[in-house]
Amino acid sequence: MSLPTFIFALLVVSCAVAAPRALAARELAGNDAIAVEAAMVSRHEKWMAEHGRTYADEEEKARRLEVFRANAKFIDSFNAAEESSHRLATNRFADLTDEEFRAARTGLQRPAAAVAGAGRGAGGFRYENFSLADAAGSMDWRAMGAVTGVKDQGSCGCCWAFSAVAAVEGLTKIRTGRLMSLSEQQLVDCDVNGDDEGCAGGLMDNAFEYMVRRGGLTTESSYPYRGTDGSCRRSASAASIRGYEDVPANNEAALMAAVAHQPVSVAINGGDSVFRFYDSGVLGGSGCGTELNHAITAVGYGTASDGTKYWIMKNSWGGSWGEGGYVRIRRGVRGEGVCGLAQLASYPV
Repeated sequence: MSLPTFIFALLVVSCAVAAPRALAARELAGNDAIAVEAAMVSRHEKWMAEHGRTYADEEEKARRLEVFRANAKFIDSFNAAEESSHRLATNRFADLTDEEFRAARTGLQRPAAAVAGAGRGAGGFRYENFSLADAAGSMDWRAMGAVTGVKDQGSCGCCWAFSAVAAVEGLTKIRTGRLMSLSEQQLVDCDVNGDDEGCAGGLMDNAFEYMVRRGGLTTESSYPYRGTDGSCRRSASAASIRGYEDVPANNEAALMAAVAHQPVSVAINGGDSVFRFYDSGVLGGSGCGTELNHAITAVGYGTASDGTKYWIMKNSWGGSWGEGGYVRIRRGVRGEGVCGLAQLASYPV
């Protein structure tokens, strides 16, 4: 057999062998894709059952599956990164887009004219001369009986009201020895003459100002939360404040001095996925921006077993979110702080 004929024959045999192998590889890849898709569909079905989620029709279900898929892939990728100091979970917000989530679950409205740490509050910072050397190494106002149970703002953008109320509830307990759950709905319905707009958003400082003008807030039981805008109704005050002060901006040492004495309202970026899907651990700075759009309450601070310093923050997304409704956020970060937490903090007096 001549050399050209031999080479041709060899090529024919090689192609004959390679073709089935290529076909088998494509079939295997196709089967893997089908298996991955089936696993994601099953995961979504189990998630729906766990959270009682239903959809209007198959078209809506298919659209929500795509949103769920994108969020689940992000969560899985984040958790696979070894450097992550906290974990994420496909919680009940996993089929919402970023825009939908921010519209329903955040709600901080920062006035355009406001400058962090300037021109707000009653003036002064009463803890300015407090030495952190005299502060406890850790503080948890929950253990001191100054924090009510975790609440849920629902699909009403009134995080500002929950943050302000939690701070006043804590101060009331510290000053009077009585812990009472106060009414966020009163703020949603009645504090609407300035920048606060009920479920459309507001600011904790404005809520404090309303309480001063109104003479306080009534109890949750007297004015229950409905999660929608409503008409203001008359109610007897159960707790009052005489003003509020601001924590110097971008100063975590000052924030620690304040939290050592009382729960503090804090503005934060709560719309990023690393915050929205937080499950456990100490949330670091990776992926969390500093644009303020949400409000929570600092109720303590501590240090993890590995030496990581953190804040204890009470959220208003229910007890199934995070660590029983709370998030631990890395403490001692220069500048604006993780997720912007040091920019716009204040407390009632």
